[in-house]
Amino acid sequence: MQAAAVTLLARRDFATAELRARLRSQSFDEGVAGDVIAELAARGVLDDRRFAENYVNWHAGRGQGPIRIAADLRRRGLPEGLIDAALASGPDWHGLARRARTAKFGRQPPASWADKARQARFFAVSWLFVDHIRAATGADPDLD
Repeated sequence: MQAAAVTLLARRDFATAELRARLRSQSFDEGVAGDVIAELAARGVLDDRRFAENYVNWHAGRGQGPIRIAADLRRRGLPEGLIDAALASGPDWHGLARRARTAKFGRQPPASWADKARQARFFAVSWLFVDHIRAATGADPDLD
């Protein structure tokens, strides 16, 4: 059983719950899978905190926002506290949004509300928070 778990981990990193489900799908006993997972976690081979931080950094670099990344991590069985900590220690979300806006739409800020709305829709697909979108587009209804 441990060989199967290590083989899976050699391909990519897994969250604890995800690895447990994978082992169960290969017809391994739940108790034995739990023991193997506990041993791998004690040796530092399996670490949910490391997995969450790597996942956030990788997916943020691919243009995904914190809402989408958090949803993916929840689906993988990570606890809320770990997800929040990984997102907080992740990249500068405002800066990423500004760089993405510049790359997609150029250096000139949007001139009209129609342009701001079009750019905001582009960012909404990335699952960014509203304040990140406002930082990137300069769309602040209180100031305009």
